Amino acid sequence: MKLEKKVLNGYIPKHIAIIMDGNGRWAKKRHMPRTYGHKKGSENLKNIALECKGLGVKVLSVYAFSTENWQRPKKEVDYLMTLPGEFEASFKGQFEKEDIRVVFSGRRDRFPKKVQDLIKRVEEKTENRTGMTLNICFDYGSYTEITNAVQEIALDVKNNDLNISAITPDVISNHLYTKDLPKLDLLIRTSGELRLSNFFLWQVSYSELYFAKKHWPAFNKKALLLAIEDFQNRKRRYGGLKEKKS
Repeated sequence: MKLEKKVLNGYIPKHIAIIMDGNGRWAKKRHMPRTYGHKKGSENLKNIALECKGLGVKVLSVYAFSTENWQRPKKEVDYLMTLPGEFEASFKGQFEKEDIRVVFSGRRDRFPKKVQDLIKRVEEKTENRTGMTLNICFDYGSYTEITNAVQEIALDVKNNDLNISAITPDVISNHLYTKDLPKLDLLIRTSGELRLSNFFLWQVSYSELYFAKKHWPAFNKKALLLAIEDFQNRKRRYGGLKEKKS
């Protein structure tokens, strides 16, 4: 594929994040229930994760379930709670072969114990893999993430473990869920929506944004390559006048 060869000859973003939007609308167009869209979206996550690994991406972060998604109908939420289990059962063999580590970012206290145990098991089982990190943002919201970071820093100040004057952007970053991950290069949102929806509000400050029209279940390898190609054509100045190499 000419496009793939061209992309591989350019700079591959180390950290890509995707807002996986449009599962329900994709299913509705096919006269299927929303849960069918979520199932196909989960299957596509495996495909895109493997494509990213093949391209040399170091971290793929995906917005799988937001702190606001609890407001959806109970039937839909209950189904979404089953997806981590289906994900583990269906994809663990291939992810092991590809040396993919899986981590979860977000709150965990609101999940059923079965889901909490699964998250812990998956993280422990894959923690020593180095091929690529798949960061699944599940019950994630930037407001909650940043609020928790502020609370932790405030506690450090209260306990005299940190001076107020020593609080820097790096200190804040080191209290976020993504503290052990490289800086975000590219954020992709599918389904044509032009907003961030409380996702990676701190991390996205100097990353590039790309909005794809395809709904998430239809977002394929070519769509991923087009997003990376677009990223490679950007001039990243980070607030300065000269372009800086990533």
